[in-house]
Amino acid sequence: MKKTLALVLAMMLLAACVCAMAEEAVPVMTHEEYVAAEMQTEVTVETYVQAKQGWWEKNGIGLATFYTQAEDGAYFLYEMPISKEDYDLLVPGTKIRVTGYKAEWAGEVEITEAVYEILDADPFIAEPLDVTDLLAADNLVENQNVKIAVKGAKIVAKKDANGNDAAFLYNWDGSGQAGANCDLYFDVEVYGAVYTFTVESYLCGEDTEVYQAVTALNIGDVVDLEGFLYWYNGANPHITSVKAAE
Repeated sequence: MKKTLALVLAMMLLAACVCAMAEEAVPVMTHEEYVAAEMQTEVTVETYVQAKQGWWEKNGIGLATFYTQAEDGAYFLYEMPISKEDYDLLVPGTKIRVTGYKAEWAGEVEITEAVYEILDADPFIAEPLDVTDLLAADNLVENQNVKIAVKGAKIVAKKDANGNDAAFLYNWDGSGQAGANCDLYFDVEVYGAVYTFTVESYLCGEDTEVYQAVTALNIGDVVDLEGFLYWYNGANPHITSVKAAE
């Protein structure tokens, strides 16, 4: 009798714990619900890896930053704690469930302190959204972190550290040099307005096709671009492909 009573009590306690956990868990949000959520609140989304920056360790903890997107919108996962083994598993198209905190830095909305779960699902790779006609629009930010394309962009001069015209700079101020795995910055003109785009070296390093393509640019070249609509006090796309305009 005592054993039976103890078993019943244990089952009741387990059920109560499960219910409590269910009540505390943040339900999976749509992208619209995520956008509406207040900053610094806990959020849970399901999304698909589109690209990832390099894995590294900080204070003994593995970290990586991910560009992700679902059918209804995109998410930027900043410095998500992750093992190297799982980092290698998260190839483009992989579906994950992420719980973390919605945050903002210099206008870039991101998920921080994320905890992830790899889900069994068919892969999803987003098609680039053509934002050529949207770059000057006030609502461009609504597509933040989305995979994008820009067509027929003309390379215009930047000023290097010596005040000379250059098609691109190593680092934002031209302080870098070839072989140092610096970020690349270049300006493009679209419909008479000039925009600064970036090849983020943690995302696309010196050995990648896009990095080499940018270092071969000349002022006046007209190119088609693809990347992610990152935000830094305004649109600052992180570019993953540069090709001669079709």
